[in-house]
Order: sequence, then structure tokens, then C-alpha cells
Amino acid sequence: MKVPHKAHVALVDGERFVLLRNDGQIFEPKLSKVAEPDLNATNFSAGVKHQDTASQMSGNTDLNELAHGAAAAEWLNSKAIAGEFEELVVIADPKTLGEMRRHYHVELEKRLVGELDKALTHEPLDRIEKVLANA
Repeated sequence: MKVPHKAHVALVDGERFVLLRNDGQIFEPKLSKVAEPDLNATNFSAGVKHQDTASQMSGNTDLNELAHGAAAAEWLNSKAIAGEFEELVVIADPKTLGEMRRHYHVELEKRLVGELDKALTHEPLDRIEKVLANA
């Protein structure tokens, strides 16, 4: 995957959000941690209408995790609107990524250069760099 030099990379799952920056080249990312914002997940209605019957019955839909994904998208939206980054790659597990997409602002969408549906928030930076380079 192309990760432009100085592009930001958002790593998100249902509990953790880490913002990174690529200080390397486009096909050889070298990531550094920029921030790990403490999000206030308040949008608990976010995932309710998107639950399917099977997930509700088996308990596989965690509204706290979906609300965290919505909060991460809202945080990224505010930074995009403020012009605090030009290019962004979002890496999130499939369920969180799906919820985040529902909350993307048009300004965030303009800056989005890639998405990857993988759970990598607890992986070391060198592993994340390899996954990005090979995606």
C-alpha cells in the first residue's frame, strides 16, 4: 500500500486509538507515534441500528467498541476539518472500520489515501510497517 511521506496512520480497534506518522518513503514506511488520544465514547446509538439479529443473539456486537470507533472517527473528522493533516491511512478491525466509515466527514474522506481492515493496534511498529508495505 502506498503510504505517502508524512501521511498519518490511524490504528483503531474497539478499545485503543493510536495516531502514527510515516517518516519513511511511500513504499517503505517508517512509523513514529504521534498521539494516543483518550477518547470519550458517547455515541452509543451508533451501532444499534447496524446490529444483525445473529450478532445480537450471540452477543458478538459490543456497543462500547462501536462507540469507540465512532469517537475515533469524530476525532479524526475534527483534525481533518482543522487541516491538521493532509493524508491519512486508517487501519482497523473490520467491525470498527465499518462503524468508522459511517461517521467520516467529507473533509476526512478527501484526505483518506487508504484503509486496511486488520486488527494491528497491539502489534509493534516494525510489524505494522511490514503489513503496510505488503498490502
